[in-house]
Amino acid sequence: MNLGLYGHDGEWIAVDCGMMIRQDLPDSPLQVPSLDTAVALGIEPSALIITHGHEDHIGAAAWLWPKWQCPVHATPLAAGLLRAKFTERGLATDAIQVIDPGEALETGPFTLRYLPLTHSIPESCALLIAVGGYRVLHTGDWKLDPEPLIGPPVKGSLFRALAPVDLVVGDSTNAPLPGHSRSEGEVARALEHRLSQCTGRVVVSCFASNLARVLAIALAAERCGRRVSLMGRAMERMVGVARGLGYLDDMPPLVPASDLGYLPPEEVLVIATGSQGEPRAALSRLANGRHHSLELSPGDTVIFSAKAIPGNEPQIERLKHGLRRLDVAIWDEFNHPELHASGHPAQEELRIFYGWIKPKHLLPVHGEPQHQRAHRALADTLGIQAPVSPVNGDLIRLDVDGLTLEARHPQRPCIVSQNAVTPLPGLAAERGSSRHGILHLALPIASTGPGWTRIGRLMLDAHRVSALDEDALADWLDERLEELHAESLAELRVALQPMLTAWLADHLRQLPDIHLQLLAVEAPAFGDKD
Repeated sequence: MNLGLYGHDGEWIAVDCGMMIRQDLPDSPLQVPSLDTAVALGIEPSALIITHGHEDHIGAAAWLWPKWQCPVHATPLAAGLLRAKFTERGLATDAIQVIDPGEALETGPFTLRYLPLTHSIPESCALLIAVGGYRVLHTGDWKLDPEPLIGPPVKGSLFRALAPVDLVVGDSTNAPLPGHSRSEGEVARALEHRLSQCTGRVVVSCFASNLARVLAIALAAERCGRRVSLMGRAMERMVGVARGLGYLDDMPPLVPASDLGYLPPEEVLVIATGSQGEPRAALSRLANGRHHSLELSPGDTVIFSAKAIPGNEPQIERLKHGLRRLDVAIWDEFNHPELHASGHPAQEELRIFYGWIKPKHLLPVHGEPQHQRAHRALADTLGIQAPVSPVNGDLIRLDVDGLTLEARHPQRPCIVSQNAVTPLPGLAAERGSSRHGILHLALPIASTGPGWTRIGRLMLDAHRVSALDEDALADWLDERLEELHAESLAELRVALQPMLTAWLADHLRQLPDIHLQLLAVEAPAFGDKD
């Protein structure tokens, strides 16, 4: 989960704290870093240092911070995303401290400098960690992109000035790949070329955090005469935070998703979340015909501008199967590889970078064992000592004798509910109270089956409780209404209320008393119930 701990003389700092969504488990819980070993060893960091704003580097910070309550240092974009996460979970945000790329900070015996590198999110930084006479470069995620679209290219002179460093803790993700990773500028040109060939609606799915890609898609759409809309809460949040920091000033005006139905198909382009097959994401809703703002039809095109994360292939294939049923064209990494670029360095980039910083030792991190082995083999050709391929829980010492594996602490997966993060006592805690919900329903008609039909959303007076995933609630309601066989509103209320209470108990940190009011209305002749 990209949580690294650095210690010297009994004092420690933590670097990054990510999570992943376990789509292979019921209810898609989160896997977060386990702190069992740190607690057993008496490790309590004085600071949490964030290298960049990707979920696999910040996603568990709101879960971890109440246990440590230490300062959190992050660049402006990552800090903005962290504040949103903390606020959503009812946590105070005072501990989040902004540091600009290029600046330095001190915590305990450690002096750290943030060194900007290009990646698939702005403000990604390596950390130069100086302590006890040693200088360690923790690269985080990076690549050498000559056309990053957002932010400047990497300054080789900055890193050449560091040489030599005692240790580089380096990104191994693309170490087996020869050559150089594709530039975001190349992807932007390929997107514009391909969009000009599309006739119907176009949906492009990419990671919300890849702001350069989002900008490239939007600008290409504008040049091809298309209006741009965003779909997905993560996408809207990321773009909102980035715009507030001035990163997307060139982005064309956005069309609300609710207005897409008024536009001719050839003028529509949607940037959507869900490239990894997440069942609740916007693209899955479109594939299932259950999105309240747009329906895909034959002649439309869906572009996957992202690679499959290992392990997500089954979910992605199910998503593509749903899209094929709609008879839409699918462009992905297999038939159009030019529409995506990795954010990690291939072998030629590693050689160039290590030529700049001249590390004495390498600790290969990120990726699978085969990636780490390829990284060590490359280091060997450059005269860099790389005696260890670390696994989760390894305690590794750097001293005058180089790198030594001190101990191995096996790590069990730490699985938590997506709603497991709770505020500390007195930190924006929610007050329980009574809440009222109103649901409009169309009467069942014999010719269409016994189920009731939802008209509009459940209106829940819940302004002082956690934000709900309204789309997930809508999907759940539809499934329950299809299953329930009630002849009257009174019977339906008796059956639905305890089920709704149980669902809210699983999705809210503090459950209010629910008073459900059901109203029968005439079903519209057309329109979408969402």
